[in-house]
Amino acid sequence: MVRTMEANVTLGPAAGLIAGRLERLPATRGFWRRLTLLSLGGFFEFYDLFLAAYVAPGLVKSGILTTTTPGLFGTTGIAGFVAAFFLGLFVGTALFGFIADRLGRRVIFMWSLVWYAVASFIMAFQQDAFSLNLWRFICGIGIGVELVTIDTYIAELSPPAWRGRAFAFSNIIQFAAIPVVAFLGWLLVPQTLFGLDGWRFVVMAGSLGAGLVWFIRRRLPESPRWLAAHGRAHEADAIVEAWEVEARLAGAELAEPRPHPPQDRRGSFAEIWQPPYLSRTLMLIVFNVFQAAGYYGFASWVPTLLIAAGIETTKSLGYTFIIAIAAPFGPAIGYLLFTDRAERKWVVVGAALAITVVGLAFTQANAMASVIACGVALTLANNVFSYAYHGYQPELFPTRVRAQAVGFVYSFSRLSTMFSAFLIAAILKEFGAPGVFVFIAGCMGIVAAVIGFFGPRTSGLTLEQISG
Repeated sequence: MVRTMEANVTLGPAAGLIAGRLERLPATRGFWRRLTLLSLGGFFEFYDLFLAAYVAPGLVKSGILTTTTPGLFGTTGIAGFVAAFFLGLFVGTALFGFIADRLGRRVIFMWSLVWYAVASFIMAFQQDAFSLNLWRFICGIGIGVELVTIDTYIAELSPPAWRGRAFAFSNIIQFAAIPVVAFLGWLLVPQTLFGLDGWRFVVMAGSLGAGLVWFIRRRLPESPRWLAAHGRAHEADAIVEAWEVEARLAGAELAEPRPHPPQDRRGSFAEIWQPPYLSRTLMLIVFNVFQAAGYYGFASWVPTLLIAAGIETTKSLGYTFIIAIAAPFGPAIGYLLFTDRAERKWVVVGAALAITVVGLAFTQANAMASVIACGVALTLANNVFSYAYHGYQPELFPTRVRAQAVGFVYSFSRLSTMFSAFLIAAILKEFGAPGVFVFIAGCMGIVAAVIGFFGPRTSGLTLEQISG
C-alpha cells in the first residue's frame, strides 16, 4: 500500500520502481525539449548572475557607486553591490532551499522566476546606492532558490548515462546569457537613452525576458522522483508512462526496470550531518567557499580589472564582450569531448587546475591579444568547471533532502562571494589586477585538492547508488 509522507512511513515499492523506470529511458527528443525549456529559465538567471560585471562601469559613471570601497565593508562601492546580490543568493539557497523538497521542484522554479523578474525590473529605476543594493538583494533571493531547484530537477530527470551531458547542454544555454549581457553592456552602458542611463536598459532586458520564459515553460511537469517520494505515485506513473510511450515511438526498446529500495522516512536537515553524508557535506562546504571566491573573482570583476590595468571603459567593455563570447563554448567542448566519458570529479579537478594556471598567466598579460587570449582561456576553464560541479553536487544526496542539502552547501559559495567581493576590492586597491589573479589561482588550487582527495566517484551510477 502506498502511504503519504505525512504518515512518515515506508511508501512501498512505487517510489523505487519510478526511479528504475526513469533510469532506463533514452535521451529522446522530448527529453532534450524539456531540458531546453528548463534551461531557458536558467538563461535569465545567469544573465542576472553575471550582470554586475557589465553594468558596474555604468553605475560608477552615473555616480551611484564607486570603483573602490570606502572602508572594508562600505556599501557605496561595486563590492557592496556584488555583496548585496550574493547575500540574497545566500538567503535563497540556505533558508529557502528546503521548500523545493516540501512543495515540489516545479512550483519553485516557476514562481522564483517571477520573483526575480519583478525585483530586477524595480531595481532598474533606483537612484541611490542603498535602494539599488536593497532590490539587488531581493532579486538574489529569487535567483538563489531557482538555480538550486533547476540543478535538482535536472539530476532527477536525467538517465545515469546522460546526466553529465544533460548538465553540459543546460549550461550551454545558460552561459549563452553571458555574451548577451556583455554585448548589451558594451552597446548600452556608455549611452543615455530617453533620459535614462544605459545600464538601466540592460537590467530591464533581463527582467522582461524572464517574464516571457515563464509562459513558455509553464507546462513542464513535476519531477516524478519527487512525486513518488511524496506518496503521489499515480501522478508520477502518468508522467513516466507518457515518457515511455515517447521513447517507444522513437524506436527505443526499454529494458525491464530495476526497482530500488523505497525511502522509509521523511528527509530532514539532520540527515546531511550523519554518515554517509557528513563527509560529503563538509567537503562541499569547503569546496564552495573557495570555488566561489575564485570563480566570481573573475566573472564579476573582469571589466573593472581591465580598467584598473589601464584600459579605458569603452575598450574594457569591448574586450569583455569578446571574452564573454567564449562562455557557452566551455560546456559545449565538455559535452563533445569528455562529459560522461571521464569521471565527473576529475573533470572538476582538471578545470580548477586550468583556472589556476591561466589565472597566473593573466598577471603577465599586457597587450590586447594576450589579455583577450587569457580571458577566453579562463572563461572556457571556468565554465567547464561550473557545469561539472553543478552536476556533481546534487548527485551526492538522496531525493528526500536533495534540494535542501544542495541549497545549504551551495549557500556557502554565496557567503564566500559576498565577503570575497570586499576582499578583492582591497586586493585590487593594494596590489592591482595581478594581485587579484594570484588570489583566484590560490582559491582554485585549494578546490582541486579538496575534490581530488575527498570527492566520491559518480559517473555512470544511478542517483540511488550514489546516495547509498
